[in-house]
Amino acid sequence: MCKDEITFDKLLQAITYLTEQVAELKELVSELQPAQSEKHVLVGIDDACRIIQKAKPTVYALVRKGLLPSYKKGKQLYFYEDELLTWIENGRRNTSEQNYEQMLTAMQKGIRHKPKSGFNL
Repeated sequence: MCKDEITFDKLLQAITYLTEQVAELKELVSELQPAQSEKHVLVGIDDACRIIQKAKPTVYALVRKGLLPSYKKGKQLYFYEDELLTWIENGRRNTSEQNYEQMLTAMQKGIRHKPKSGFNL
């Protein structure tokens, strides 16, 4: 099927073949990916403190400010482990090279050019 030239008469067969191939690829990819449910584990405040290595008052302050992803049911705070790890990863500091690039980009955006005088009619 792959080596044959696709004509209008063989279009339905080609689409069927491609659909089957895509389904097989989806199965293979899903088998290779780690299970998401293993990382998406609900933890309490004590485990959250251990994961992000912060004291309880600091965690409460971060939640109150809306900086730390959390869930509240009644008086209990809950966290998902994967969300806490993502929060930590997003807070990484840039290297000096990345800071230089950001500074250069910001400076280039702020440059204003003198408008041309006169009208071009």
